[in-house]
This record gives sequence, structure tokens and C-alpha cells, in this order.
Amino acid sequence: MMLGKKKNASEKKAFVAGSSQTVKKVLRYLKKYKILFAISLTLAIFIVAATLYIPILVGEAINLAVGEGNVDLDGIYTLLVKIGVISAVTALLQWLMNVCNNRMTFGIVRRLRRDAFKKIQELPLSYIDSHPIGDTVSRVISDVDQFADGLLMGFTQFFTGILTIIGTLVFMLCIDVTITVVVVVVTPLSLFVAAFIARNTHSLFKKQSETRAEQTALIDEMIGEHKVVAAFSHEDEAIEQFDEINERLEKCSLKALFYSSITNPSTRFVNNLVYAAVALVGALICINNPTGPLNVGMLASLLQYANQYTKPFNEISGVVTELQNALACAARVFELIDAEPQIPEAENAHALTESEIDGKVSLENVEFSYSPDRELIRDLNLSIENGQRVAIVGPTGCGKTTVINLLMRFYDVDSGKIEVSGHDVRELTRASLRRSYGMVLQETWLKSGTIRDNIAMGKPEASDEEIISAAKTARAHSFIRQLPQGYDTVIGEDGGSLSQGQKQLLCIARVLLCLPPMLILDEATSSIDTRTEVKIQNAFAFMMKGRTSFIVAHRLSTIKEADIILVMNNGRIVEKGDHSSLLKNGGFYSELWNSQFED
Repeated sequence: MMLGKKKNASEKKAFVAGSSQTVKKVLRYLKKYKILFAISLTLAIFIVAATLYIPILVGEAINLAVGEGNVDLDGIYTLLVKIGVISAVTALLQWLMNVCNNRMTFGIVRRLRRDAFKKIQELPLSYIDSHPIGDTVSRVISDVDQFADGLLMGFTQFFTGILTIIGTLVFMLCIDVTITVVVVVVTPLSLFVAAFIARNTHSLFKKQSETRAEQTALIDEMIGEHKVVAAFSHEDEAIEQFDEINERLEKCSLKALFYSSITNPSTRFVNNLVYAAVALVGALICINNPTGPLNVGMLASLLQYANQYTKPFNEISGVVTELQNALACAARVFELIDAEPQIPEAENAHALTESEIDGKVSLENVEFSYSPDRELIRDLNLSIENGQRVAIVGPTGCGKTTVINLLMRFYDVDSGKIEVSGHDVRELTRASLRRSYGMVLQETWLKSGTIRDNIAMGKPEASDEEIISAAKTARAHSFIRQLPQGYDTVIGEDGGSLSQGQKQLLCIARVLLCLPPMLILDEATSSIDTRTEVKIQNAFAFMMKGRTSFIVAHRLSTIKEADIILVMNNGRIVEKGDHSSLLKNGGFYSELWNSQFED
């Protein structure tokens, strides 16, 4: 029992600390809008003051209508006009306050999404690889939307509610102290109820948000890999997995909504007790002392004040529930924004110019692993001269693509160093290093736009003649001409109806258009038929002429002409040489070759 209490106390402490940190971060975003916030707060004060003045006028109007023959119609008419004017002005001020609140809310949301998206661009590849894409998307889209709803409700109802409570107490004290004391004694029950519910709803809304993100990640994965799902008849398993997550989301959503929904009825019950207490005490005072300071009009005003005083407690309790949801979602967004960015570039990092690139690449005592408990690259040494074609081969998982990731500095080495043209890559700007390489990968990437835009991505200023020439060299021109609008055909980010081979030809044409000083071809012809591959090899021979080139391949027939073949196994280079010498050695490369071409 004691352990349970200690656990609950620690969880409560952690919840308070986490919420406090999230609120501080939100306030930092609010600083930019302090003028709008001050205007909104000023308008709220005027709105509350005007709203609370109306019951005074109503009470006076009632007093002018009490007693036989004492009805003052002119006085009542004047008071009604005042009430109408004040109501109209209050409505206008309310509209202006809402405009300010909307500006603040969606301005904060815009900056929050911008910062989250900017952080995604700064995150190391290790973060992207270790977090589901759907979860990251959910943080930037769904969680920010939920946060916006709670923040807007907080601006529009929370501050006006607090001001209304304070203002009502002041007006009530001016009318009758006894009844005000009755109201103040009873109403804290609303606060206790709201506080109890708020403590329980935060964890539920947090769980709801996390489950929603898990569902988004699954949907994103199933849609993105639908062909794989269909190919392996995984539809039933996918539906079962979705149903399981959907059921959990239903349960935690129902719990969260149940707790949040009992807030209003509970506080309303307390508020009705307050109203009944004011009516009862006020009526007894009027009956027992008809000529006393409390008359019928004042009692009517007090009843309206009692109603106005308790109403904000209903709104605030609802706002508190929404704010718990908003803070839970905001915490997830701030987790993304506060994630550790990639290692910053060195001070005075050198921007490598094309004239400086001599094509020399060296790896000295390089060690690297994706996780500390699993060793991958060990003691890797390599020296490449300008214009050499270097093929990297080996079984799956031996570290071929990892070497490419290190060359491009998508990951930094754990120890050792990589040099390009005599410069440690960690002392170069990432942009200049990556501009030095042209990459054609096994996985194609196309953006939404025309065929022309996709080919010219690395060289937007290229002329039509240059684009067409690159497409012809890549053997893409013939199929592009057959498209409805040729080079102006618009495709989606997944390439639309283009085949995998056609998409890869566009990526090859993109590199041919730029022809940077060094090349990386990672299974670049994996999706191309054998006949087209022969033609593409001629295009590659043209591309690689005089350029340092790294070729990752499983099909060993494509790398026979390489100057150096690096045979990797378990993160190490086990053999090095050209095709003929490696076959003569009868080592690991020979085994790989024979396994592919044996009868």
C-alpha cells in the first residue's frame, strides 16, 4: 500500500513538473504576441465590467416596477436603452477580443509547426530511422491541432472566467456582505471537483494522443507499403493489428471523455446549490427586514450575479480539461522540437568548391555502429585515387550502404576519420560535401511536379536542351515522349503510374544533368530490365569517366570493369583487387561469384 502511495505521489510530482515545463515553453511562444495579449486582456476587463453592470441596471428597473402605482415607465425605458447599448458595445468588444485570440492562437500554432518542421530538417538520420514516420507526422499535424483547440478555449474562456469571478465578488460585496460570504463558502466545491477530474484526465488524454499516433503510424505504413501487404496476403493481419489499436484508442478515448464529461454536471450541481442558497438567504432577509438595505431589485441583481459567478466555474472546469489535453499534445510536439539535432558543423567549416575536389577519398581506422550493443564497421581503411571506380560487394548487412552513409556524412564515424580531397569531412560544410557527390539509389525519390522539374531538381536553371540530352543519355527520353504531356506531364511524389524502372531512369537523368565530381551508385540498375541495363551501363561509363565512383551492387556482373572491388563481410574489407585477381585468389569473392553464376 505504501509503495502504491509513493508511486502515485511520484507520478503526480512528475506530472506537475512536466506540465510546468510545457507551460513555460508555451509562454515563450506567447511572448511575441504580448501586445495582442495585453489588448485581449484589456478588452476582457471591459467586457466583464460591462456584463456585470447590466444586472445593476436590471435591479434598478425592477425597483421602478415594484409597488402599486409606483411604476416609472420613462425610467424603465431609459434603463432598457442603456442595457441595449451596453450589450451592443459588449458584443463588439467580444468580437475584437476573439480576433486577437485567434491571431495569437494560430500565430503560435504556425510558429510551432514551423519549428517542428525545421527541427525535422536538422535531426540526424538516426532519429528518422528509429521513429515511425506516422508518429512524427501525428505530432506535427494532429497534436498541434489538438493544442490549438485547447489554447483557443483558454484564451477565450479562461481569462474572462477568472475576471468574471473576481468582478462578480466585488459587485456582490457592494450589495450585501452576508450573501457574498455564503457564495464564497459554497463555491470552492466546484474547484475541488474540477481539480480532481483534471488530475485523472491528463494521463488519459496523454495515452489517447500516443495511441492515436500509433494508429497514424500503422495507417501510413499500410498505405505506403500496400503492394507488399497485398503481395504477401497480409490484409487480414493488417486489419487485426488495426482493430487492436483502434479498440485501445476507443477505450482510452471513452475513459478520457467520460472523466471530462462529468466535469460540467458536477460543477453545475454545486452552482445550483449556490444559486438556491443566495435565493433562500436573500428572500429571508427581505421578508424579515422589508425596509432594510436589501430590496427586491438588489436581490434580483444578486441572483444574476450568483448565476454569473458560478457560470465561469463550469467554463473553467471544461477549459481545464481541454487544457490538459492540449498540454499533453504540446508536450509531444516539444519532445520533437527539443530532440537532439545532428552534430553541428565545425566553426569556420570549409565550403568545398568544385575546383578543390581532386577525387581522392580516404578512410582511416573507421569504426561505426548504429547501436552500442551491435558492432558493425571495424577498423576500415581505404584509399581511393581520382577517377577510380570502386565497387563494394558483400552479403546483406555487411556494411555496404553504411559506408555510403558515412561518405555522405549522413552518420558520423565513432572513431577514425574520412577525408575528401585532403579535408576531414567533419571540417567541411555538409552542403558542399553532398554537392560533391551524385547519387543514384535503389530507392527512387521523386517530388510532386512535372517530369522536367524532377530531372532539373539539382540544376533548376538547366535549359530544355540540357534536360532532353540528359534524358536521352539515361534512355528515358523514349518513354517520356509517350506520356500525355511529355516533359510537362505532372507526376505525384510516388511517381504516379510510372514503373519502378522508369522512375529510376529519371533519377539517373537527374544525376547526368548535374554530373558532380564524384558518383555513388547504390544498386542503381536494380529495377531496370537486362536489355535496358546494357544501355544504361554505357551511360554510367560516360558518367564515371574521370570521376571517382562508388558502386554498390549485388549483381556482380555489373561491376566486372571496376578498378577496385572491395569485398566486405561483417563490417570489414576481407578482400581487395580487380575482378580477375579476386577470382584467381579463390576467396570470398570467388564464392560469391560462383554462387550467382553456377549452373
